[in-house]
Amino acid sequence: MSKIYCPSMVAYQRRKSLVVNIGDLPMGGDYPIRVQSMTTVDTMDTVGSVEQCIRMIEAGCEYIRITAPSMKEAENLRHIRDELRRRGYTTPLIADIHFTPNAAEVAARIVEKVRVNPGNYADKKKFEVISYNDITYQAELDRIRERFVPLVRICKEHGTAMRIGTNHGSLSDRILSRYGDTPLGMVESALEFLRICEDEQYYNIVISMKASNTQVMVQAYRLLVQKLDEEGLKPYPLHLGVTEAGEAEDGRIKSAVGIGTLLEDGLGDTVRVSLTEAPEAEAPVAKALIDRYTYRAEKAAPIKPICQVPIDPFQYHRRETHEVENLGAGNVPRVVADLSKLENLTYADLKCVGHLYSMLLDKFNMNDLGADFIYTGDRPISFMLPNGLKELLNYVPWQLKEEQENCHPLLTAKQYLEATQLHPKLNFVELTISDLQDEMLERLKADATTVLLLHTANEHAMAELRKSFFRLMNNGVTNPCIIKRAYGELTPDEVQLYAATDVGGLLIDGLGDGIMLGTDYLKHQEKSTLLQTVEQLNNLSFGILQAARTRMSKTEYISCPSCGRTLFDLQETTAKIRKRTDHLKGVKIGIMGCIVNGPGEMADADYGYVGVGKDKIALYRGQTVVKKSVPADRAVDELIELIREDEKWLEPVVLQE
Repeated sequence: MSKIYCPSMVAYQRRKSLVVNIGDLPMGGDYPIRVQSMTTVDTMDTVGSVEQCIRMIEAGCEYIRITAPSMKEAENLRHIRDELRRRGYTTPLIADIHFTPNAAEVAARIVEKVRVNPGNYADKKKFEVISYNDITYQAELDRIRERFVPLVRICKEHGTAMRIGTNHGSLSDRILSRYGDTPLGMVESALEFLRICEDEQYYNIVISMKASNTQVMVQAYRLLVQKLDEEGLKPYPLHLGVTEAGEAEDGRIKSAVGIGTLLEDGLGDTVRVSLTEAPEAEAPVAKALIDRYTYRAEKAAPIKPICQVPIDPFQYHRRETHEVENLGAGNVPRVVADLSKLENLTYADLKCVGHLYSMLLDKFNMNDLGADFIYTGDRPISFMLPNGLKELLNYVPWQLKEEQENCHPLLTAKQYLEATQLHPKLNFVELTISDLQDEMLERLKADATTVLLLHTANEHAMAELRKSFFRLMNNGVTNPCIIKRAYGELTPDEVQLYAATDVGGLLIDGLGDGIMLGTDYLKHQEKSTLLQTVEQLNNLSFGILQAARTRMSKTEYISCPSCGRTLFDLQETTAKIRKRTDHLKGVKIGIMGCIVNGPGEMADADYGYVGVGKDKIALYRGQTVVKKSVPADRAVDELIELIREDEKWLEPVVLQE
């Protein structure tokens, strides 16, 4: 199968896209990757919208999107634009359109760009399965053309750009009936509109393929790029984003897993990070993701081309491995916590990796983020570990250790090839791509007890690690692999985004049986600081596994970032729901501000909380509404009752120390 979705899977090279003019700030081609965000103030509040726009611009936002759900909001865009211009701000404005072609046609005469959603621009969603033949399906395409062509011609006449923005959760019944709930359905939804634009010789277009599921999102963008090439369509620029990413750390990790994976492959011309926070908080995160690639091509060490790509980049398939104890095969990816910089470890210190010792009960409790292994370097643990937790120790001190049953050696490549003594069940060897030569590959194929710890110092880390996996796969090596990354002089926020990108991008392709975020760079810190850093890295590891959809260890919140359509305080409500439900491991809850971002956008959620009117909430089980028009002051309690009815509710457990 052809795999041409990016210029190179090993050497950073940004995809060369068409230049699209958006006001006086072009995107695509050789222009920098742009930052954008979306207002949350009611569009009819002109002053409030303008002041929020200014805060966003000052935070680094280069394009501003504003919802226009009806004609009156579309017409008020003129007042917002004029007031911004009067105050000296020329940032291009984008009208966000759902359901209302008439509003789009008004907005296209006012602002620099309009965004249309092909899932609801000319279709109504009723969650019906419809049977089509080629003739009836073509009739539907003709109907769409009739509705869409007027907007295309207005945009062409006024020099207005357009984003054709597919959302995974709002695919039309027509697309779902023909293509299913798939990345291909997302791509085809956009291509139907794009072909009409090209027939009209209108090319000032940006495309997006957003989803709250990072695997689906990445696959859809990749497939879009390939389909554009296969059909001979123009290489339109891409707007990247993960919908409904959530808030705080989880929202940032999830965004980095999806957006960062595509940026690594050179895809993307503009980025929006969707957080359930004030919109001015989004631009700095987007900029931090983008800035990593400013000099990537010059800074990264060259990697030799790949002869054979053994994965399908458009579908998730986990790399085939054999099982070694609780690693590989059907086991969830494991977390290795690096405690090697900590001296004189005590029972209490294991709290930082999710294992809490109770002096009162003289026993350990493990929370949902309990590490599976701890790496202690040259300092063996002096006490019995809690049940299920195992130790990694460097090879030489391991050889000297009397009790070796729950302690496993970590060897260098040289030590491994020369070793005469190994653990009978589980060993670890730390390797880079340069170590994966014929002798090593043959030794690994004959060894059923060894797990690899793959790492790299290359600036283009994900690509080199991906090539390491390809080399193993192409040579028939099935040993499980833990991905190790360590970062130097970076802020905690940068580590969060970079690790989510580097490791998450591999996990999305089914590569990796565990994660270890190393503390190699830490020196001479106080013990309290070291413990805090280890805890942050441990929590980050579990967050990355969850965002990549490979290990669910906590409640997942699919919450929209709020906009002018929102019918309640999303940030406050999300915090309230999280406080009551964040112990429900693996349960997915969608929190949506309005019906536009309702049952479709939270397609992956088990339960949904959707604004349907002022202080009125609809509660969903999956995509089915089960309680309509619930008063907002009772809605959280009724959501919990719904979870109880399904026997998924657990009472929170308070761990004693």
